[in-house]
Amino acid sequence: MRARAPQVLAALLRQHGVGQFDVCEDAVQEALLAAHRQWPEGGVPDDTFAWLLTAARRRMIDRIRSDHHRRERERDYVELRHPLADAAVVQTDDSVQLLRLCCHPELTRSAQVALTLRAVAGLSTAQIAHAYLLPEATVAQRISRAKARIRAAGAGFPPPLGPGDRLDPVLDVVYVMFTEGHTSSAGDDANDIRLSDEAIRLARLLQRELPEHVEVAGLLALMMLTDARRAARTDANGALIPLDEQDRSLWDRDAIRDATEILDDALTRGVAGPYSMQAAIAALHDEAPSTETTDWPQILVLFRMLEHATGNPIATLNRAVAEAMVHGPDAGLATVDALADSRGIPDGKRLASVRAHLLERAGRSAEAIDEYRSAARMTLSIPERDYLLARARRLEG
Repeated sequence: MRARAPQVLAALLRQHGVGQFDVCEDAVQEALLAAHRQWPEGGVPDDTFAWLLTAARRRMIDRIRSDHHRRERERDYVELRHPLADAAVVQTDDSVQLLRLCCHPELTRSAQVALTLRAVAGLSTAQIAHAYLLPEATVAQRISRAKARIRAAGAGFPPPLGPGDRLDPVLDVVYVMFTEGHTSSAGDDANDIRLSDEAIRLARLLQRELPEHVEVAGLLALMMLTDARRAARTDANGALIPLDEQDRSLWDRDAIRDATEILDDALTRGVAGPYSMQAAIAALHDEAPSTETTDWPQILVLFRMLEHATGNPIATLNRAVAEAMVHGPDAGLATVDALADSRGIPDGKRLASVRAHLLERAGRSAEAIDEYRSAARMTLSIPERDYLLARARRLEG
């Protein structure tokens, strides 16, 4: 359904114009809801695209009919009353093109990403807020204002000028999709494999269009290298396993080799950006036989570069972990405490969990227990909460 939803939305937009984006988006969402209700009992249809498209078109007809100006609009949408002659004609993979289209040039980059994540990727407002360390109300307001600004522009959605147009927000969208799929921010499951797989699929499509672009290759490599550890991240009961305790024989070595080749090839063509830097860090982890033999000094250098390039407090937190591995836990704790004192990170859960890890390494068990429990209270992810509480119990003996 994640693959079909962008195709259906793109078909509606092509047929009825991007000026009706809100109507098309609502119709697709209602069609997906209908599928969730009907398919478990009636069975999945042979042609899921045609089913969803028909359902979405019917929702559009209902909305048009109920509109105060229905006569004028029904004249414009009279074709909605007739089935498509050949659904295969519109069943093309418009996923990447739709991402570009949704990143309206009248919007700021943050608004482009938020709107596209909500409308095309299907993430909830809460998931988007978690990704950007923002209150949910702030993200909801950002999306609402983005839609209003598009309506005020009055010219619909200008088509992208080419594969490189609006690329930065599109890469951001794909990255957030993967991150939420790889580590779910809330709920009973540690991950959403369908979402992370879809993000990797989109990145492959982007790389096919832009084979020489360093950051496109870097993002694809980053996701492949991270996803290669999937089988070792949880046990048979779905409990999280930290990186230093994972069975590395379960890592997908073929994917690691392919991703490393993609990254190495990209770095011969240009300067590494944030995604390529993160991919290089992931490669150092994946290539090491153990935590102890990992090239932590090089990882520390890369995190400093990433922090300088992005100013992202999460990069600072990760740098603190690398500092602890190179210079000892007290060095890492000094960085974490300085970040906390500056109020540079609004995500208290991440701060507390990293601090707990470093306190544990420093042998300050009582303080680590308090931090693990504090982090557990702040997370909405059940597997993450259980993991943090288990770490606290282990220190309690």
